[in-house]
Amino acid sequence: MQNEKKPSRPGRVPYDELSERILDFAVRSARLANALPLNRLGRHVAGQLIRSGTSAAPNYEEARAAESREDFIHKLSVALKELRESRLWLRLIIKANLLRAELVETLLLESEELCKIIGKSIVTAKNRRQP
Repeated sequence: MQNEKKPSRPGRVPYDELSERILDFAVRSARLANALPLNRLGRHVAGQLIRSGTSAAPNYEEARAAESREDFIHKLSVALKELRESRLWLRLIIKANLLRAELVETLLLESEELCKIIGKSIVTAKNRRQP
């Protein structure tokens, strides 16, 4: 029953699939950061990845509760910015050989997919603005 929706929580906005994917991305980013070497570069990249990788989720949640279309676009744009930054840190981890590429590639692919989804949502929201 893969297409079953999670039961609604009384008095709360139900989670959506994208929200869960972004939250999973945050968890996976933090875990990957913890696996980085404890040298100067590893510690720096770990801190940056934790900050950017975990901030997209709350920004997306803020967008879901936006007070206007402009607020929605702005908050989604912040989430996209953080995902793009995370993508850069993941690429750096691979290029600098901080971890084996196989350990990073699936998270890098997820960051790319999330960037495309959020980016398309921003374009759609901008196109639906009232003149």
